[in-house]
Amino acid sequence: MARSLDLVFLWHMHQPDYRAPGHGDFALPWTYLHAMKDYTDMAAHFERHPEVRAVVNFVPILLDQIEDYAAQIARRELRDPLLRLLAHPQPEALGIGERRHALDTCFRAHRPHAIEPFPAYQRLYAMHELASAHGTGAAAWLSGAYFADLVTWYHLAWTGESTRRALPLVAELMSKGEDFTHVDRLALLDAIGELLRGLLPRYRALAARGQIELSTTPHAHPIAPLLLSFAAAREAMPEVTLPLSPCYPGGRDRLDLHLTRARDSHRARFGAPPAGLWPAEGAVSAAALTRFAAHGTAWAATGEAVLAHTLGDANYVRDRDLYHPWRDASGVTLAFRDDRLSDLIGFEYAKWHGRDAARHFVGELDDILARTPDDATPLVCVILDGENAWEYYPYNAYWFFEDLYAELTANPRIRTMTLGDAFAAHAADTAPLPPLVAGSWVYGTLSTWIGDPDKNRAWDLLCSAKQHYDLVLGSGRLDEAARATAEALLANCEGSDWFWWLGDYNPAESVANFEALFRRNLRALYVALELPPPAQLDHPLSVGGGHAEVGGTMRRARDA
Repeated sequence: MARSLDLVFLWHMHQPDYRAPGHGDFALPWTYLHAMKDYTDMAAHFERHPEVRAVVNFVPILLDQIEDYAAQIARRELRDPLLRLLAHPQPEALGIGERRHALDTCFRAHRPHAIEPFPAYQRLYAMHELASAHGTGAAAWLSGAYFADLVTWYHLAWTGESTRRALPLVAELMSKGEDFTHVDRLALLDAIGELLRGLLPRYRALAARGQIELSTTPHAHPIAPLLLSFAAAREAMPEVTLPLSPCYPGGRDRLDLHLTRARDSHRARFGAPPAGLWPAEGAVSAAALTRFAAHGTAWAATGEAVLAHTLGDANYVRDRDLYHPWRDASGVTLAFRDDRLSDLIGFEYAKWHGRDAARHFVGELDDILARTPDDATPLVCVILDGENAWEYYPYNAYWFFEDLYAELTANPRIRTMTLGDAFAAHAADTAPLPPLVAGSWVYGTLSTWIGDPDKNRAWDLLCSAKQHYDLVLGSGRLDEAARATAEALLANCEGSDWFWWLGDYNPAESVANFEALFRRNLRALYVALELPPPAQLDHPLSVGGGHAEVGGTMRRARDA
């Protein structure tokens, strides 16, 4: 039995760019809602438990939006429809579109933990359900006071547990329960702005004292192997149907740009370039790792199934192969996600009492220790979103983290670490990796982003737009501002989320929201290039949609 175990948590923070092209209004509010609930709570957990070490990964496009929100709240130039509703001085004067938006948006939360614990909010929900059962006129005849209370409660429900305990305003408004005034709502808006402005300084402080290591992702979260070669998908799925386009034009240069921007963003925000990278969706290939290394990446992480495919599924022995670092031919050191432990946190423990879940997790680590030879120290990597799972836990997982971090801190056999420190400590047992089989954290394949007819169609539309982009920029007819606009739009279209959502296994409303924003960005790209957008962009990409939730083991379907 090994004497000790090294444990690395990597919490990945990501939301795609929800800003609509042109006016810049936010089509969906998830960035600031997760910032005020989950990113603040995750920082607070570390602050309460200074002995715990971990990695926190921020995607640059997420940080761009958080800073955008903080600035617009400070200036009262609100470009999110939901925030405009919160700040509206006369809710009785709301237009029918604003009322419908409030009703469509302000019950999008996990009812057992976000609505039902609050009787006043539950009454608003019951009134909406009753009104909806008797026709479609509720938006017109519900009172202005109803909408003022509704939008206030929605934001109160999306506050983190740490904020509720630290900010008297939130407790006061929750206690008041109803009849929220304009002054109340502006005070809550200002509090949200303060949370967003204080977020990055809190993580910088945690990194400065060595408690966390900050890592990054290519700027707009593109799937790196697919930018370089669609054929990468066939390494794990030989029979997959690929897009009609043979490849993404100029994909290497585009990936290099995303990597350069990510390093520049990280340096500007956190004072130094990152050592490590969580590739978008943990998607890697041999060619992608070569590009990562060329941009100064020392380490990266991906899914356990990628390791199994690379070693050969029949040859893969979990206890022998998973719990030590590997080094790719590119020189990048790789960590592989423990799928079982990560998925217990992501999906299972929300159903447990926090203390039972924490003790079970530590028991799982003890079992790994017991199976490890005396002369070895296993390195266990737990990697998952730092945002989407917690709403399914009571109290936004506050008590789970309180118990988990306390159990780990008290256990002399378990040492939490950052990946940089872990790789240094485990240099002697880092093994050379055979030629990598391209894949991601989802099943060890790239099937979530390519191969489905709708996903392939989206790639073909993007490839065509990229060809036009190359032609127009090569002509030199755009001025510098127009070139910058076109480049930003293209980068956004290259993000992974548009392809994630397409397919008949995702919720229809989510598919519709994301594919519509993807088409808007593509249309805007053509306009920026001074070209007429193709007619295909006027019609939905998806011929499917409507199933319950996307498969996979790292997170639930993204918010929608």
